[in-house]
Amino acid sequence: MTVFASTVTSEQAVAAFAPQVKGRTFVITGAGQPSIGSSIAIELAKASPAHLLIASRTAENVHPVIAAIREQDPSVKTTFIQLDLSNHDSVRRAAQEILAATKSKIDVLINSAGNMALKKYTLDKQGIEMQMSVNHVGHFLLTNLLTPALLTGAKSPYGARVINLTSVGYQISPVRFDDVSFCDGKTYDMWTGYGQAKTAQILFAYGLTDRLKNRGVVAFACHPGSNLDTKLGSHLVMDDYSDVLPTTKRNTGQEFSFTVGDEPRFKTYEQIGATPLIAALDPDLAGRGPAYLQNGEVVEPVARHAVYDKGGVDRCWRLSEELVGQKFEY
Repeated sequence: MTVFASTVTSEQAVAAFAPQVKGRTFVITGAGQPSIGSSIAIELAKASPAHLLIASRTAENVHPVIAAIREQDPSVKTTFIQLDLSNHDSVRRAAQEILAATKSKIDVLINSAGNMALKKYTLDKQGIEMQMSVNHVGHFLLTNLLTPALLTGAKSPYGARVINLTSVGYQISPVRFDDVSFCDGKTYDMWTGYGQAKTAQILFAYGLTDRLKNRGVVAFACHPGSNLDTKLGSHLVMDDYSDVLPTTKRNTGQEFSFTVGDEPRFKTYEQIGATPLIAALDPDLAGRGPAYLQNGEVVEPVARHAVYDKGGVDRCWRLSEELVGQKFEY
């Protein structure tokens, strides 16, 4: 695996793995401007991908991203498909449109859409708590529906990859298997909801790789880094973050750790896409999945509930199937 400095930028990551970008098809969720997904898409365009498809909820937020890609390299095919991850009808429709647009061949799927620390207990159309819905369940359904295209992409020399953008927030809570809905909101805590959703994304990466690695599809979960330029936490004030440490201790008995190694506490907007891009592109990682990446490298999660455990991984898969009302067996 190529070793990068802790300050590596998205541009540097793409330049290092340009052959793994050229001529390939990338699907990215939630790449409205400004976001981690939009940063990733614009940087990928510099290395001549065949097709960049952005699936996002709001077209007007994606149009500037597509315009920037076209200005950079008009030869790169770009597609926008409307996707509301909190609405399973929308996810199923979008999946069919993505399969058609990509001619059922996807090399890399980057699940970057998400929300964080919703102050009010909110349910999606299906009755699922909204953080669990958007961060994990919608992506679980979408990814499985796109698996035929990923399996086609897996036949190429570099195989196929799925990248789940999680967060160090996974430390806050394990998946609440016995009460994923917080007693219908009566015991809801915004940081616990965020933590369980981010843990689920890690367990999903493990579970998907368990099922598809022998067919060339490998999944990784990664923390891109903390950043204040995106709109993810725009509804929060600094005082809201003071609850993270005590909530983590209460839920897990462990202390919260913001960084690993020499990782800076905050990444710049130019750096925020680097770790997901390394996870998506580094050919040396193919044999190391499933894995969790932080600060540009594979590390073991510091929270016990996010370390690979087949029982927990399979339990999360079954819960996810129940929430989407469909079984996925490979």
